[in-house]
Amino acid sequence: MPAPLSADSLEQEPGTPSPLGASPAAGSKPGVNFALYAPNASSVTLCLRDWDDRPVMEASLQRTGDVWHAFVAGLPQSKVLYGYKVDGRGGWDTPFRWDKNKARTHPCRCCCCCCAILLDPYAKHVKGRAVFGKRDDFEQFKTREGSVFRGTFDFEAEPFDWGAAYKRPDIPLKDLVIAELPVRLFTAAESSGLPAGQRGTYAGVAAKVEHFKEMGINAGKQPGLWELLLPVFEYDELEFQRRWGRLPACLHTGAVHLNFFAPMSRFGSDGAGPLAAAREFKEMVRALHAAGIEVIIDVVYNHTVEGGDEDSYLLSWRGIDAGAYYQQDPDSYVKMLNYSGCGNTVNANHPATAQQIVDSLRWWVEEYHVDGFRFDLAPCLCRDATGKVMSNPPLVRAITKDPVLSKVKLIAEPWDIGAYMVGSFPNWDIWAEWNGKYRDDVRRFLRGDAGLKSEFATRLAGSADLYHTHNRKPFHSVNFVIAHDGFTLADMVAYNDKHNDANGEQNRDGTNDNFSWNCGVEGPTDNGAVKALRQRQMRNYHLALMLSQGTPMLLMGDEYGQSRQGNNNYYGHDTPLTHYHWDQLEQAKQNGWFRFYSELIKFRRDNPLLGRAEFLTTQDVTWHEDRWDDPESRFLAFTLHDRGQGCGSLYAAFNAHSFEVRVTLPSPPRGKKWCRVVDTNLAPPKDYTPGGNAGVDPVYGVQGYSRILLIPQDA
Repeated sequence: MPAPLSADSLEQEPGTPSPLGASPAAGSKPGVNFALYAPNASSVTLCLRDWDDRPVMEASLQRTGDVWHAFVAGLPQSKVLYGYKVDGRGGWDTPFRWDKNKARTHPCRCCCCCCAILLDPYAKHVKGRAVFGKRDDFEQFKTREGSVFRGTFDFEAEPFDWGAAYKRPDIPLKDLVIAELPVRLFTAAESSGLPAGQRGTYAGVAAKVEHFKEMGINAGKQPGLWELLLPVFEYDELEFQRRWGRLPACLHTGAVHLNFFAPMSRFGSDGAGPLAAAREFKEMVRALHAAGIEVIIDVVYNHTVEGGDEDSYLLSWRGIDAGAYYQQDPDSYVKMLNYSGCGNTVNANHPATAQQIVDSLRWWVEEYHVDGFRFDLAPCLCRDATGKVMSNPPLVRAITKDPVLSKVKLIAEPWDIGAYMVGSFPNWDIWAEWNGKYRDDVRRFLRGDAGLKSEFATRLAGSADLYHTHNRKPFHSVNFVIAHDGFTLADMVAYNDKHNDANGEQNRDGTNDNFSWNCGVEGPTDNGAVKALRQRQMRNYHLALMLSQGTPMLLMGDEYGQSRQGNNNYYGHDTPLTHYHWDQLEQAKQNGWFRFYSELIKFRRDNPLLGRAEFLTTQDVTWHEDRWDDPESRFLAFTLHDRGQGCGSLYAAFNAHSFEVRVTLPSPPRGKKWCRVVDTNLAPPKDYTPGGNAGVDPVYGVQGYSRILLIPQDA
């Protein structure tokens, strides 16, 4: 326990305006410097509190330019809580939110400037409730009045020991297989086999390294990349309960950030708090890197937890300088612009906000050793203060040109509410994109929609129609059929419609455009033919993804066929509906699905014809097709040719008709015969044959809704 903190042992000095946030410094004696960007404030008060949130000292900050600052000598280097009270001129009818009389008329009645202690946007750690989803005395949970979250710091005398043998994997983007992972959901279930205090934590992820190896995403020629999803910045998982009293909503997603620098403290083990959680995050990264697995984090800089003006929470940015941090309608400052769909949109290209985002990204690379970022709703980061999309957004340019950030993976989700930028996100040659057109075209063709053969071929070949400009390559297309938003793979072949009633929004939430097919029956069924068709379709989608040029992305849980009962918007469920079920994984290993899923990942990883650095030419691929313009043709076959890679060619055929197509195979390479690796119509273990079977006939019957993969072997 730290010694009791007393104001009698502290001395205030002017301090310096940089760096922003809390930082160790030496004045008359060791202490901490505090600096806050608040250019339009008329006063700023620093509030220091002990580890139990008892008041210790308040200090008026002095101003230099746009920054308020103070140095507190004698302050301990760890386990001190702090925040700011900010006041100024202007109310809800201006870009500012400091009018305490009007603030009291809004839902957050207690959070007016006279009493609200605001969280420092640059806080490196944040203390709130101790255990995920469980209220406690510290947070002072009040349904409509907000929760207490305090900034803190930990200036350790000794830096984290990454180890003498430690090195980052540094894997080229073209060699990656991405797996999306919700940290909380991955090991929250008892079936994870972990002690109760480690379930749903960073330590839980580190404990499952062997599972990633078994899936085949990290060994051999193409190591895997591990993307931590959903986001890992500090957030309030009980936000919906606090704001609207909505039960039992508990947000496992983390997409409503309180802060851009602090790891989510309740993803740490045993409720040990923010400092221990930050160390545990580093230990997780170190363990994954030792296994050759990179760590990309999903970052949500497009909106914050403070909601829209109808919510009126003064928790951090809004109470410091709403005009600098949020996009606002210039004709009606009471209206915050909402291109995120979450009530507000961060004013990301304001100079101070852009700098804060760049500082945050660098902090995660330099302090936590993450290997890259996936930017949620990235067009929001391209908009100016009034919401207009900019062709050369300063923030994206700054990230791209930054000497640190330009060397890590940068992946944009290139759409928001109002902008769809697939293939056109500002990239300066290095940004990859989530390819939403890949998802839609592949889903539609493989379920049997007419007139999509050309689009399907284009997606398999790396989407050159989208990514051949600006010196981008096939691997800049992040291909996916399933992601954390929407149906799981098992649900996509079992439901025509979303079933989101459990979310409490009368099934109005979640997308209606799933391009799914229930294979004849909606939801669970005992019909053997329907169940067999669903298994076949799952294999079909996975095979298409693994054979496509570009960077493939998977969703953890699909490797055992996880279902969420047709719910395609399950962000508020921290329940068995969403948890990863390790007992079901064991069942998938017995029934052959996991074997098929993981072996195809390994096949892709080890085959140089897949995951190419350049777009295919006519010398690389032969399309066995003369009916490109026939909308009723749902059959596509092609050969990828070995041009010196030493691996032999491969032949694939996709039949999205309901009936068999008998196809005459092309001649195999001289001295070779075609051997079957995959036929999705066959039951395990014949659905996947490592190295190929003994050979196939020159005419092959590709069954309805089936796909095959052949490789040449010595005759």
